Amino acid sequence: MKHETRFKSSEWALVLGASSGFGGASAIELARNGMNIFGVHLDRQATMPAVQQVIKEIKHCGREAVFYNMNAADAIKRNETLDDIQERFGRHSPNVVKVLLHSLAFGTLKPFIRAKLDEGVTQAQMEMTIDVMANSLVYWVQGLVARGLLKRGGRIFGLTSSGGHSVLPAYGAVSAAKAALESHIRQLAMELGPHGITANALMAGVTETPALRKIPGSGGMLQIARWKNPGGRLTTPEDVARALILLCEDGASWISGNVIGVDGAEDVVSFVGQKGSE
Repeated sequence: MKHETRFKSSEWALVLGASSGFGGASAIELARNGMNIFGVHLDRQATMPAVQQVIKEIKHCGREAVFYNMNAADAIKRNETLDDIQERFGRHSPNVVKVLLHSLAFGTLKPFIRAKLDEGVTQAQMEMTIDVMANSLVYWVQGLVARGLLKRGGRIFGLTSSGGHSVLPAYGAVSAAKAALESHIRQLAMELGPHGITANALMAGVTETPALRKIPGSGGMLQIARWKNPGGRLTTPEDVARALILLCEDGASWISGNVIGVDGAEDVVSFVGQKGSE
């Protein structure tokens, strides 16, 4: 099936966390706009049908889909995957990766402080959460650049949330990871700016995704978000995917180093009580 495309047929996106949520929706939207997809995901047999559906939709757009089922935070697996991508085009081929999207949502949801030490977040859990949800972005970018895969004019995106500057019960480790991710984005924007590569964090509003449903009290979060969002609804993964496409346009080449809200102004609205109250 033919689509009008924004991107060159030779360009690829590398999506970390491509099987569902923001990553899955963005992979499909990028494909609709002409980009081929490398997808990295970690799924067991029970959730593989969702992965296969994403791949099917990418191919329906006439684009290539090469997916790797692996732990994106594993250094050995990361290097094997990047080596495989490089080998597909030859070591002396021109840079092919236009977009890197980091949409990894795997972390510990435990409070910092409990009367019993083993009931609070542990050092290993804290380090794992920040490594997966923040630091891994840096390592993937390093690997792409070292292999000459990230092209001039490329775009780097990290998925953040209001948790980067606010707190929730049991959300401390993830909140720290979001704040670290935003910091990494700023640093990458500075270091890669001379190469014409931008880096931005997309701050999605409250979105009903598999990751959100794991947060204690997520039902209340959804209810409040529906109430206070000026648009009268939750953010969707497709909202974020469409915003990402806009930021991939040539005209967005001077937008870099930012945290960009894709939330219908949800984050700037305070919860003040019932609608209509003074």
